[in-house]
Amino acid sequence: MKQTLKPRFLTLLFFILVMAIIRILNVEKLTSFNEYTPLGAMCMFGGAYFSNKWKAILFPLGMLLVSDLVINKVVYQGKYGVMYSGWYWIYAIFGLITLYSKQILQKINVKNIFIAAICAAVGHWVLADTIVFIGGGTDLRTMLPLSRDWAGLQQCLIQGFPFMKNFLVGTLAYSGLMFGAFELLQVRFPKLAIA
Repeated sequence: MKQTLKPRFLTLLFFILVMAIIRILNVEKLTSFNEYTPLGAMCMFGGAYFSNKWKAILFPLGMLLVSDLVINKVVYQGKYGVMYSGWYWIYAIFGLITLYSKQILQKINVKNIFIAAICAAVGHWVLADTIVFIGGGTDLRTMLPLSRDWAGLQQCLIQGFPFMKNFLVGTLAYSGLMFGAFELLQVRFPKLAIA
């Protein structure tokens, strides 16, 4: 028996692919708009709409991988090797965003999307900057290594806070686009809704 791809599955993949393309094009332009990434929204969207946990993780992270490879090869001309340092930690963080979005977004509504976006931004900020601190990050005030104590971790988090705000704004904006468009499409095309 021949198995065909379902319209819902293809539409979900298309949405994630479009966000990956936007990410690639956005990085290359180097405008103020590129400070706002669709990555958090991509992971939330995958977590919310793919019923299979592995697909929910695999497709957003797969598009993150493809976009990272393209960005590194095309925009940065391979300056960082095949992948940037510590990429596996960042992918693990996005995997966690996908998994807890699957829980928070069991019911799709504005409140739950807002809660998931805040969790994504704060979680990404704290985890990513803690990894930077553990890896021996730099104190941007002195350009020396961060002190290996609570004050050093605090400084690392302070330095990352502006990026967290941008991550939150990007996640909220792209989530609004993705979730809003897909919910409208499900109304317009009932085949896209879960049976």
